[in-house]
Amino acid sequence: MVRPALTNLLVPLAVFAAAAFLAAVLCVGLRPLLVRYALARPNARSSHKIPTPQGGGIAVLVGAFLALALSLWLSPVEDEARRTVLIVGVAAAALAMVGAWDDIRPLPASLRLVLQAACVGIVLFGAAPELRLFPEMMPLAVERALALLAGIWFVNLVNFMDGLDWMTVAGIVPLAAALALAGTCGVIDPVTGWLAAALCGGLVGFAPFNRPVARLFLGDVGSLPIGLLTAYLLYRLAGTGAFAAAVILPLYHIADATITLLRRLARREKVWEAHRSHFYQQATTNGFSVLAVVGRVALLNFALAALAGFSIALPQLGIQLACLAAAALLTGLLLHRFATGPSHG
Repeated sequence: MVRPALTNLLVPLAVFAAAAFLAAVLCVGLRPLLVRYALARPNARSSHKIPTPQGGGIAVLVGAFLALALSLWLSPVEDEARRTVLIVGVAAAALAMVGAWDDIRPLPASLRLVLQAACVGIVLFGAAPELRLFPEMMPLAVERALALLAGIWFVNLVNFMDGLDWMTVAGIVPLAAALALAGTCGVIDPVTGWLAAALCGGLVGFAPFNRPVARLFLGDVGSLPIGLLTAYLLYRLAGTGAFAAAVILPLYHIADATITLLRRLARREKVWEAHRSHFYQQATTNGFSVLAVVGRVALLNFALAALAGFSIALPQLGIQLACLAAAALLTGLLLHRFATGPSHG
């Protein structure tokens, strides 16, 4: 009994460490090339003041999937699990290419959306065809359509939220760490947990280079596929019956991005254009330092991870609703603080 339990713990730890090391090495190796060919120059809507290379997402993704591939090669894993990871990896790579293209030469919004939908569809219908979240509430076609729309939105909201140094690290690392832990505890299948550990490790390896003031950005080549991978992981979690936990874990990112989008739609703005309307962007305008913003977001996300774990451990409906309410309250308080500034309650 000890050996399987030890394996369940050691494999994701090894995947995490390998992904972090490989991502860091790749950041060092790729940075000179990115300085030459993928320099992001500041504009009126930027949070940075000096030209900074973008494309660090390449290191995150390659490091994560190399570490994951090694673990799958060395471990006795079913062929179906390998096939699923391959499909997810192909879709993430395709979306990374869309992001790289958009980083270098911006794509029309309509074409970008179609390509994103195709990549989300590959994951939804190829890697998770058996998953049903609400089989008794709606027909399969309706659920799949809603899942596709949710996946596209999540891909974009992670991209929208990647507008400040360390913001994606603060948002996704706690979430991915919680999902990796869920894999070791048997809440989700082990290979999904390994994917979460790989994503977490890749971002941790990238983090020193994105520390404020950043020397390297993720770029769309990183933020878009990271959004896709995170959406897939949360979909897997929701498929176990832990729907409340799957909503709680990314709640800050969902709330900031969705409220901002609705406000911009109400003002009849062109929502596909860059802007500085997000709550985390307002926070820096209102007097918060970058580290103060991302530090608070990270602390909130660890609190959300604890609430998500509590909702899984005690699956009674009343407990789940209480966890959702607590998560919404904590998220709302932080959004309010960012919107009003550090001198206000």
